[in-house]
Amino acid sequence: MDRRSFFKTSMMGAGALAMASGPLGLVTGCAAPAPAKSQTPLHLSFQVGTALGETLKEKMDYMESLGIEGFEPGGQYLLEHFDEIANELKNRDIKLSAICAGFGGFILAEDEQKQVFDTSMREIIEAAGKLGSTGVIMVPAFNRQEPCKPHTQATRDYLCEQLHELGEFALKCGTTVILEPLNRREAFYLRLVSDAAAICRDSQSKGVKCMGDFWHMQEESSDYAAFMSAGTEYLQHVHIASRGNRKMPGEDGALDNYVDGMRALKEMGYDKYISFECGSVGDRAVTTPAAVELLRAQWEQA
Repeated sequence: MDRRSFFKTSMMGAGALAMASGPLGLVTGCAAPAPAKSQTPLHLSFQVGTALGETLKEKMDYMESLGIEGFEPGGQYLLEHFDEIANELKNRDIKLSAICAGFGGFILAEDEQKQVFDTSMREIIEAAGKLGSTGVIMVPAFNRQEPCKPHTQATRDYLCEQLHELGEFALKCGTTVILEPLNRREAFYLRLVSDAAAICRDSQSKGVKCMGDFWHMQEESSDYAAFMSAGTEYLQHVHIASRGNRKMPGEDGALDNYVDGMRALKEMGYDKYISFECGSVGDRAVTTPAAVELLRAQWEQA
């Protein structure tokens, strides 16, 4: 074979290889179909302090005007305003989402604070169940809480045993207990969503769930992976705030991007609430509706 024939044969072979290894659309002229867009709806929730208004009725009216579907009171607020909340929820499209703590003591206390926790937590769980709440949020121990059981395997085993009992009680009341991971500045024991999901699993009760908080999840390597580590089996609630200063979503500009985590929520078919837990440095009459629109736009983008 002379040089001219050799190069001609080589170029033909290379072209055939490129056609064979390239995208199907290059060979057939047909583009691959786009993946189906998730139809998972976004359910937003407000805490008591998020909604504008002096009275609970005014707050509920304001929430309805923005299309907010969930209401997240604190545990003490729930107990003190139980009848008022029950009456205001009637004939509205708003439901009780999670209950944000409000109990006394803590579950890993080594003194009488443990008994305070047991009594007050169960009281809140009972009230939450009566109004159809998705669960009562709790942190096993904050850094400031003493005396506290040491961070050991034995303590984790003890926590799982205690949560099993609490979770079974919550199920009887028609609700759940929701573990909230925090950042290392606030709580040494539980920081990652995957850790919380593993504790849910080891507690061996369907009444023990967990949540993610976009503010605290800055310690996660990936919002997407964090939510996926819990999945629909354990993920029961989500908190949201701006990612720089924990203010209204959007008040920290480009930092406030939640699309990665929202994509996971949509893919897993998450049907619970994303609840505002934040303040605001601006005019709430402006920043609150703007934050709602931002989240709806990013949910659509996800």
